[in-house]
Amino acid sequence: MFTTLSYSVTGMTCAHCENAVRQEVEALQGVQSVEVSAARGSLRLDVEDPQKVTDDAVLAAVDEAGYQAVRTA
Repeated sequence: MFTTLSYSVTGMTCAHCENAVRQEVEALQGVQSVEVSAARGSLRLDVEDPQKVTDDAVLAAVDEAGYQAVRTA
């Protein structure tokens, strides 16, 4: 069973932006799937254990891709 984490991401405008965020977040250990939408400014990921994939780690990964994120749910 997976837990879904959702974030709002600002600054994305295109598929390249989506791919940059996706690559950084997918590299986090414990992430099972990632959905990124520049049009909606959203990031959703399924994780095995939400205690191992922390908000800080996800936010740092998004920052590494060059964008800002906040947890939405």
